[in-house]
Formats: sequence, structure tokens, C-alpha cells
Amino acid sequence: MVAYLKPTEYMIKNKEELATNNERQDALLIAEAGLSAVDTEETIRQNVRIDKGRLEIHGHHFILSDYQNVYIIGFGKVVCTAAKVLEDILADNLTDGAVVGLEEKVCAVVDTYAGTHPRPSHINYTATKHIAEVAKKAGEKDLVLVIVSGGGSSLLCSSMSECEQGQRLYTDFLSSGGTIEELNILRKHISNLKGGGLAKLLYPATVVGLIFSDIPGGDCSVVASGPTYFDSSTSEKAESILTKYDLKDYHLQETPKEDKWFTKVVNVELVSNNTALNAMKDKALLLGYKAKVLASDLYNTPEETIEFLGDKRDVGTVYLMGGETTLTIPKDCIGKGGRNDFLAMCMLDHLEPWQTFVALASDGHDNTESAGAIADIHILDKAKELNLDVEDYKECLNSWPFYDQVGGHIETGHLESNVSDLFFLLNKKHE
Repeated sequence: MVAYLKPTEYMIKNKEELATNNERQDALLIAEAGLSAVDTEETIRQNVRIDKGRLEIHGHHFILSDYQNVYIIGFGKVVCTAAKVLEDILADNLTDGAVVGLEEKVCAVVDTYAGTHPRPSHINYTATKHIAEVAKKAGEKDLVLVIVSGGGSSLLCSSMSECEQGQRLYTDFLSSGGTIEELNILRKHISNLKGGGLAKLLYPATVVGLIFSDIPGGDCSVVASGPTYFDSSTSEKAESILTKYDLKDYHLQETPKEDKWFTKVVNVELVSNNTALNAMKDKALLLGYKAKVLASDLYNTPEETIEFLGDKRDVGTVYLMGGETTLTIPKDCIGKGGRNDFLAMCMLDHLEPWQTFVALASDGHDNTESAGAIADIHILDKAKELNLDVEDYKECLNSWPFYDQVGGHIETGHLESNVSDLFFLLNKKHE
């Protein structure tokens, strides 16, 4: 008998509907543990505090009386919530601030903006202009906290030219087959602020980058295209990427290469998908499973992930992964779905009856209204009952309507977290 708890106790809103057996119940508890571990408010409160006039940030210390002003700026999916919590912690020590995320928050000092993602717009430029104005105020005796999270590559937009190029670049890369690394190199070289440009603008203020990493494997210099990090890529490299994919009409510039712009910058990783994966592993162990984190930097096609998991069948073992699924949208195709429900759908024909697979976006938004999906024998049986052929839905990546009919979507609503996608394969325990 499965013991259910009230849905309000969970981030997964449709948990009761989904948890129809013990394996699903356990899988959802494991997913919950990962989502809870990367909640933005909790992350800030666990890593930032003031003690006797000293600001402590994840092992770094700053004497507030040493600074004339303290500013907050930021960009990315979680920054509006992070700014609100930081403002509460800093209280009267905060001078000014501006951030751009996905949802405005009511703050006493920091101005928050709701920008557009994944394609930048004039709203993003307006917000970024304000962020730059705050940045320009900062002098040698000031402290600037820069909140950086996933989504910042689109939300931080230093000019309308960058916004227009960013819109085209996102669309071009959907069908190019290019990697996220290549995309971010190009983003850095069409911007005045990415690729270390913000660090240059803030110099000589003391700068603390608070990094909420959405990058598989945790390379923080790539988050939001690295505005506070030295960029080792060159405009020549960016030009070669344009040539490789036959992309035209992009205006490239070099990123700052002088070391001095970065001498007063400290970047601190507060959370990454490793945080979520370790919490999920601990939960699986607590539930009586063996558990293994196989990778935190997965960047595979669905076919590669299926092959990767093909021999992972040990009884009572949960295999955990973090990263992103790579998809290339076929031309002349119009479908609805996300990376995660598509991967789950592709897994269906490759699962044993005792296996349960979960794929979900840590921000609750898998390019659709859902966070991701479950795959197991019950989903496949329902598809057969409705006479649905998985192959028919694969062609145009049309996974949303498939899951809409068979059930299995994981519903969380928008979450204040963003650490890439989370996947795991659960092998049933012996009875």
C-alpha cells in the first residue's frame, strides 16, 4: 500500500495522480529531493549571512565597513528571487540594484524586471541598460554582488543590435546541430557585457559573482556566457563557428583580454546540478536502493542516452545523471514538446517492466507547461490501449500531445531553480 502525503507538501503538484505504485512513489520522492536541494531561497540563506558586520559568502568574507556602497545586479532565471532574499539579508547595508529575470519581485531597493527567454527582446535591453547604469556607479571602494544564473545569456542584452542577433542566433542553432559551447562562444562575441565585459565595466570595484550554474558538469565560466569571467575564446574562433554552420550577418567583437579587469573579481558557485544529484542519491539510499551518479555533464542525443543506459539493470539500483538532451528540429516540422518528455518518450520501447525512468527540467519548464515526464510499462500499456505509436510522435518531436493523452507529465509550475536537467533510471527492488 502506497502512503500518500498531501500534494501541497510537494513541488510536484500532480504527485498523487502519478504515484500509482511503489516504484513511481519512490521515483517522485527522489525527484522531489533534487528539486528541493536547489531551491534558490534556501541556497542563498544557507550560503550568505552577516555576522558582526562581516558578510560571509560560502567561505569568503567581506567587512562591510570597508565599503562605501553595496550594489546588487543580476541576470538569469532565478535572480529576482535571489535579489529579494539578498536584500533581506543585507538590510540597511544595500545602496542600489537592478536585476532581470523571468518574474518581477517586490523589493525595497532592487529594481526587478521580467524579461523574455529564450529569445531576447527590447525588454531585456531596457533592463540591461538599468543594470549597466548601476554598474557604472560602482567605484574602487564599493562592493558589487552579481547574481548570475542560467538564462542570463538571453536576458542580459547590452544593445538592440545584440538582441536582434541573439534572436536569430537562437533560431539558427536550433536547426544547425551546433553545440551549446559553440553557441555561447558566439554569444560572448556579439556582446559588450558577456565574456568578461561586465567585469571590465565594474572595475575597480570589488565584485562577487554568485553563480547558480545550469551548465552540465558545472563550468561556471559558461553560465550566462560568463560576464564576470575571463574569456579564453577569440573572435577568430567565433568566426570559424559561423563559417562551420554557414551563418551570416553577425557582427563579432573581441572580449576583454587584459588580466587587470579581473583582479578584484571573486566568482562563487552556490549551486549546480551536482547539488541536486547528490541529494537525489542520498534520498535513493534512504529509500533502500543502491545509487550511482553516472554523469553530471551528459550532453547526448536520446539515442546516445538510451545506449548509455542499456546495461544499467542492477536490481534495486538507481542510476542518476544530469545534463541536457541534444535535439535537432527537423525542417518543416511543427511539434510541441521539450527535451525531457521527448527523451522519456524515446525510452519507452527500451525499458524492462521493472524499470522506471524520469527526466525533468530543474526550473519546472521543459519548453512546455510541464517539467518533464515519467516512462514505464504503464505508460507504454496506455499508449497501446489508445492505439498510439511512439514512432509517429518522434518524427516532429511531438512529445507533448503523446504524454497529454497517456498521462505521465510531471507538473511543478515555475520553480525558483535552474541547474540543467535531471534524469534517472530506477530498477525495482526485490519483493
